[in-house]
Amino acid sequence: MIGIDIFSGAGGMSMGAIMAGIDVKVAVESDINAANTFKENHPNAEVYCDDICNISLLNKYNDVFVVFGGPPCQGFSVSNTKTRNSDNANNNLFKEYVRVVKELQPKWFVFENVEGFQTFEKGRIVRELYEEFNSLGYLCTSEVLTASDYGVPQNRNRFFMVGNNCNIEYVFPQKNNYKVTVHQAISDLPSLSNGDCLDELPYKKQRPSLYAKSLRTDKGISLQNYVSRNQDYVIERYKHIKQGENWKSIPEELMSNYKNSDNCHSGIYRRLNPKKPSVVIANYRKNMLIHPYEDRGLSVREAARIQSFPDDFIFKGSLMHIQQQIGNAVPPILAKYIFSQIIKLSLENE
Repeated sequence: MIGIDIFSGAGGMSMGAIMAGIDVKVAVESDINAANTFKENHPNAEVYCDDICNISLLNKYNDVFVVFGGPPCQGFSVSNTKTRNSDNANNNLFKEYVRVVKELQPKWFVFENVEGFQTFEKGRIVRELYEEFNSLGYLCTSEVLTASDYGVPQNRNRFFMVGNNCNIEYVFPQKNNYKVTVHQAISDLPSLSNGDCLDELPYKKQRPSLYAKSLRTDKGISLQNYVSRNQDYVIERYKHIKQGENWKSIPEELMSNYKNSDNCHSGIYRRLNPKKPSVVIANYRKNMLIHPYEDRGLSVREAARIQSFPDDFIFKGSLMHIQQQIGNAVPPILAKYIFSQIIKLSLENE
């Protein structure tokens, strides 16, 4: 079952596809750091580091089982108040996705984007996608899924459209009846301090949760324990924020560098609640997401755990680029559910 990942990023969807049993042969990603991360973790895949507009896969790969990926989402995100409009150049990249599907004619495709994609311009883009794929012979269905409903310790909503040219009606996988919490996700990872940059540390000597155990390395070592170094005044702010609270808990005199703190986004300076799934791990450095028990930001490994990446997954690039790759990724475990359902339905309809 050959898979091709376009707009691959670091490879979260590919990791989920591989977990489900798909052989990911190709990735296309324009960002050099994300492409290098993909190469590091998928050494047998062919990685094109280039603009998708410059690449044609026509006649290069036969009998492709599934094409998947998500075009850049900034133009569709409801959190983007500056360039969420038709003039954003990235908004037209979904047409390149359609082109690749037309060229390769895979049995299945999975199109992923932010939740706001569904409502952008009152659903015009979604309707256009349906029309394009229907004209190519694909039966499609779409839905917004919440990652925490599928074993990911994070309340992250993503839009998915799944289609096939086998006339199979895709039904999205059933939700789990339990939630994985932040505590279950990261409590076995090593304690760290502000600004730590440690490649290897042993796990804590405690029994890991089933979730943590499923992601741990065989060597008992946590990799890439990197924490952004915040200024002392930022750490002082952290000390006033209890679990589940945000910047509103910071004394006013410590927020004097904000011209109008009333305009602060509710997502900044939020200490994670260990008893619940995490808030969205997006730009977690910029948003100043705080460790549930320690007065510091999240480490690379902690953020990756909350995104459901296995602990032996290595990110390449500077710390800022690594943090961006993690924040942009599709949680692998969520992707695994989607691909596993595709395989199940394909086998049932053979």
